[in-house]
Amino acid sequence: MSVTTELLLVRHGEAHCNVSGRVGGEGTCTGLTEHGRGQVSRLAHRLRREHATTPINALYTSPRRRTLETASLLSEELGLEPHVMPALRGLDHGEADGRPWSTIKTRFGGRPQRYPNKAIAPGAESWNTYLDRCRATLQRILEAHIGERVLIAAHGETIEASFTLFYRLALDGQEHPGQVTSHACLTRWQYHRNRFDHGVWMLAGHNDTRHLEPQGEEGR
Repeated sequence: MSVTTELLLVRHGEAHCNVSGRVGGEGTCTGLTEHGRGQVSRLAHRLRREHATTPINALYTSPRRRTLETASLLSEELGLEPHVMPALRGLDHGEADGRPWSTIKTRFGGRPQRYPNKAIAPGAESWNTYLDRCRATLQRILEAHIGERVLIAAHGETIEASFTLFYRLALDGQEHPGQVTSHACLTRWQYHRNRFDHGVWMLAGHNDTRHLEPQGEEGR
């Protein structure tokens, strides 16, 4: 089988909102910690080595500060101009923005995925609404880059949306199994085409943090 299109999704590095346990939405995200910047720098070095032999054609990012800073560090290493895609933003949190996740989850009765057709707070969007928006955006990006390698500075939720896109999962009222996504991890989707000219998307790697070794660091 030959690989044609490749989608690389990288989660942002550790952010201040991750450390504080607060919802980091459009109005309250304050970006990466120094530790998070170090994580992304190591990821960027790894991708630069790949880029030297198999070029990455485009870099996209969510508009939130932690992903913008992640994309900036990647851009410096790869020489690619980041394209900001507003529709790649994480879940719209409404009145939950800036509040402690523990308080929000207690009031809601779980994480947003638990009741995917309900909003976690007034003014927020439901998990299924988010998934529908995000996977449609991923599809548009892929259609614009057929036969190319695309890199996205993403949220953990973006990576989860990619699974619903490529596995064609229904958006129903149930909580589905998720995926572990560490900070500065790499998820790799490839479009394979065989000798019968059959094409299929295949997961070539997920939650890959080998670039964070030898410290053996796992996303916090």
